[in-house]
Amino acid sequence: MDSSSIWAGILQAATVLLILGLLYRPLGDWIARVYSSERDARVERGLYRVVGVDPRAEQTWRAYARGVLVFSLVGVLFVYALQRFQAVLPYSLGLPAVPEGLAFNTAVSFVTNTNWQSYSPELTMGYTVQLAGLAVQNFVSAAVGMAVAVALVRGFARHGSATIGNFWVDLTRGITRILLPLAVVAAIALMVAGVVQNVNGFTEVATVSGGTQVLPGGPVASQEAIKELGTNGGGFFNANSAHPFENPTPWTNVLEILLLLAIPVAMPRAFGRMVGDDRQGYAILAVMAGIAVVSITAVTLLEALGQGTAPQLAGGAMEGKEVRYGIFGSTLFAGATTLTSTGAVNSMHDSYTALGGMIPMINMMLGEVAPGGVGSGLYGMLILAVIAVFVGGLLVGRTPEYLGKKIGPTQIKLASLYILVTPILVLSGTALSFAIPAVRSDMESTSIWNPGVHGLSEVLYAFTSAANNNGSAFAGLTANTPWLNTALGVAMLLGRFLPIVLVLALAGSLAAQEKVPATAGTLPTHRPQFVGLLAVVSVVITALTYFPVLTLGPLAEGLV
Repeated sequence: MDSSSIWAGILQAATVLLILGLLYRPLGDWIARVYSSERDARVERGLYRVVGVDPRAEQTWRAYARGVLVFSLVGVLFVYALQRFQAVLPYSLGLPAVPEGLAFNTAVSFVTNTNWQSYSPELTMGYTVQLAGLAVQNFVSAAVGMAVAVALVRGFARHGSATIGNFWVDLTRGITRILLPLAVVAAIALMVAGVVQNVNGFTEVATVSGGTQVLPGGPVASQEAIKELGTNGGGFFNANSAHPFENPTPWTNVLEILLLLAIPVAMPRAFGRMVGDDRQGYAILAVMAGIAVVSITAVTLLEALGQGTAPQLAGGAMEGKEVRYGIFGSTLFAGATTLTSTGAVNSMHDSYTALGGMIPMINMMLGEVAPGGVGSGLYGMLILAVIAVFVGGLLVGRTPEYLGKKIGPTQIKLASLYILVTPILVLSGTALSFAIPAVRSDMESTSIWNPGVHGLSEVLYAFTSAANNNGSAFAGLTANTPWLNTALGVAMLLGRFLPIVLVLALAGSLAAQEKVPATAGTLPTHRPQFVGLLAVVSVVITALTYFPVLTLGPLAEGLV
């Protein structure tokens, strides 16, 4: 790889780090104020009256969880119905109704903030479904994740309280005060950069060679903005963020990376402000940043130093990558999108080198906590912090406390169940895909076009992505089949809502406790020692859980 490409890549990464550093405090402080304010905006009061919500009435963790589940169920039914009735909707572009299995999978996907797509969007979804169904869910599913994270933070911040906030208020504020204003600004910036925003449908144009070509249009910039900002990831076009109508230039590539990282990176600051100790936010951020830097560096080196005659002649492993972005722009995006729960792609992860493609998979297996999705990254890391405090107490004989709250049997059971949910879903889904004879036959004849260890990697990646609500894929896998539509849909549902219920139960148990004064036996959780312990716990849990199956897939392929 030539030196100019290396310096361009370093400049991109430095730009992202600099801007994220500048945004950390103001954006984090703004998020904290949004969820701590006692005042409601006029439009919010109007919405509360329409739905019959008392914004001053707080909820127990059970009521909060019921609100999340009922709201999400209604979202699944609504998006499913839109797809099934697409043929009679305006701006359907003449497209037929989406088949039942695919409609179920897609509805679940967008409501769970996964945005897994087993279809070509521009050939399957009309504009009404894209806007009223998918784009709306991009806002509300992201707001649900932020609300759950804030509820857990309140659990740490409150003392002797039976309540953890009001879901409907947190949901509304997340949309109206954070996501919507930022998305409007981002959409305008993307339109200025050349991202498409229209309702023109398909346009036939004459090419330079004298032929014709059909170009798709659509309200792309508005959906692209919230797709990245809400760590959603579903592309308006099949090529996702590699499509020039979604991501036309290297600087829009950097902008989209910034959008998908901005809120997750700022959430630790909001956490520190809400618990009254900024140092706690910096400690969480340090762990997130450390894991992210190692991950992105590893995938970049593995792709830049790709072995083989073709990669060496091309200056690196360029298969499946856009020349507009090169290796650095592609791996920076791949790392960011799988370290968060975004799942948008500007290169094909399936075409990465065997070990290079393993890194995005590991990013998801870590639980997407570095920095993770909007809200889900913070509450995932706080769950790991609870476990780290417990482990630290066992190692040095100190009291297991975190932010003045005792970590007892109830808290550690809830945290342990949380970290077991996604591995069970991933490994069970992968195993059943090969263990059931009829399913295995269908997988081998229809879904897997790359037999052998790479085929296993594709299936493992799919269930890892679904259970962790990411949505990216090893695109060589044909996933629009009855088995995968159903199995991945179930993995998305359980991978989203079981952890959320456990997080809210933990929040309720913590909020009910009185604050325990710090003593000489209390483990400090803002110092480098704890940062290192938390990072080790985060990695070791993943290594012990997933290493055996990785040896059968990407490691076996890469070390041959």
